[in-house]
This record gives sequence, C-alpha cells and structure tokens, in this order.
Amino acid sequence: MLSRLGQYLLVLLVAVAVNFFLPRAMPGSPLQFLAGEEVATLTPEQRKAILERAGLDQPVPVQFLRYLSQLAQGNLGYSYQENRPVLDILLERLPWTLLLTGTALLLSSLFGVLVGALAAWRRGGALDHTSLAGAIAVDAVPTFWFGMMLVALFAVQWQIFPVFGARTAWANYQGWAAVSDVLRHLVLPATTLTVASLSGTYLVMRYALLTVLGEDYIRTARAKGVSENRVLYKHALRNAILPVFTVFMLNLGALVGGAAVIETVFSYPGLGRLLFESASNRDYPLLQGAFFLVTVSVILFNVLADLLYPLLDPRVRGQHG
Repeated sequence: MLSRLGQYLLVLLVAVAVNFFLPRAMPGSPLQFLAGEEVATLTPEQRKAILERAGLDQPVPVQFLRYLSQLAQGNLGYSYQENRPVLDILLERLPWTLLLTGTALLLSSLFGVLVGALAAWRRGGALDHTSLAGAIAVDAVPTFWFGMMLVALFAVQWQIFPVFGARTAWANYQGWAAVSDVLRHLVLPATTLTVASLSGTYLVMRYALLTVLGEDYIRTARAKGVSENRVLYKHALRNAILPVFTVFMLNLGALVGGAAVIETVFSYPGLGRLLFESASNRDYPLLQGAFFLVTVSVILFNVLADLLYPLLDPRVRGQHG
C-alpha cells in the first residue's frame, strides 16, 4: 500500500506540473483579458506593470517555483478575471457540479446495472436485443447534440423546463419553491448526462454477468437444484458487480471535473463550465486551481477504491494479506 501511495504522490506532482505548463502553452496571452479593451493603447511600461501585478513578469520556471510554494501553503492564487481567490470561486461552483454529475452518476449506475443484468439474464430475448441496440445508438450520438435536442423540445417548443442556468435569475425563491426551481433546472442537463453515461455501465454489467453465467460454479449450482433466483442474486450478481464497481469508482473520480460540454450547453454554473470560461479567458490561476481540484479528487477516489476493493473481492483480500 505504501508503494501505491508513492505512485499517487508521483502522479500528483506530474499532474501539478502539467496543470501549470499546459495553460501557458495555449496560443494567446492573458494580457488582453487583464487590461481589457485598452490593451492596444498601453505603453510598454504599463504592460510591464500589469504583468508584474499578475506575477507573469518572471521566467516560467521561476513562476512555477512560486506556484509550488503557494500551493504548499494552500494558496491557489487569485483569478485574473474576477480578482478573487481561486479557492472561493471553486467552492462556489463545486456544489452545482456535485449535484449535476452526482445525480447523473447515481441514475446511470442504477439503470445500467438493472438493465444490463436483465439483458444478460435473458440473453437473446427482446429486451437484450433492444437494449443493446439502444446502448450502441446512444453511445454514437454526440452529447451536445442530444442536449440541444432536449432544449429545443422541452425548453423551447413545449416550455416545460428552463432553458439554462441552475436557478431562475432574480426570482429570490425561498424554501420548497427554491428547491423546486433548482430541480427543474437540473432535469435537462442531468438527463443528458445520465443518457450519455448509461451505455458504459450497461455494457460492462451485461458482459460481466454473461461471463459469470458461463463459469463452472454456476453450472454446479444449477446441477444441485439451486433455484434460478438464488443463482442470479447470490452467485452471479455478486461476482459480476465487481467490474461495475471499478467503472463506478473511475466515474466517481471524475465527478468533481464536471461535464464541460453539457454544462456549457445548458449554461450550468459548475466546474466544467468554469474550466471552459477560464480557458477562454486565459485565466491561468483559475485553470490551475480547477485542474488541481480535479486531479486530487481522482487520486483520492482511486485510493478509496484500493481500500474498498479487497472488501468486495476475497481473492484480492487474500493477495493483500
């Protein structure tokens, strides 16, 4: 376990370096976003002063060492555009991302496991053929296109759900009215993200259960007269769920990163949209902070998966022991 933790620390260090240097490799300069529309009229002295205030006047390696020093103190810097601590901005956006991606992950996992298990149990039947064709078709459809179709139908044509955002602007709802408003704004983006991620869980569950149903111990259990329900729930599902758990933990690790495409389509104020906005504005500190938060969350959930997997699979527990 100690060696694995060492690997995670190395991954974190590499990710921090990539998070720092990658935004600076993008074309364009943050100067026009720092100075606004007056950037063309600035004198060389004014440009130098603006870059100095933003900490961009030093060579990149010096900036990197300064960034590492600030990071070690828990300081993620200040946003160029909002002139506020990056940590404050991330904490404002994080709850919306967790609500959206958490809801979608829960729904896609539940429906994926259920439909995948039923399809494998009734292999060759109508449900199996229909669900498999549907999963392949959905997987081939671009996520942004599906989201735009939902907007066109349910928000524009029928006006059932709001078009964009996470709350109605200037409404000042309170209590259950505020909760209802948030949920109404959540329906379309959560549905889009659920459908987009459903096929992966479904296919893994279907394949895993089909593999388990072909094992010798399943045939032995049936030969002993064990009921089909007991074979399914006690023997087959218990082992087939392990690959699904791996997929779930990987998706859980990416939970904090949000869904940039979907959040952009629906103007949902999560971290995914924040990444898009900060990249467009060349807001280096905000990009670095968001990527760092995503990296740490992925590593933490991988550590959690390493700790939980032996509890689910006795074979792994024996190897660890």
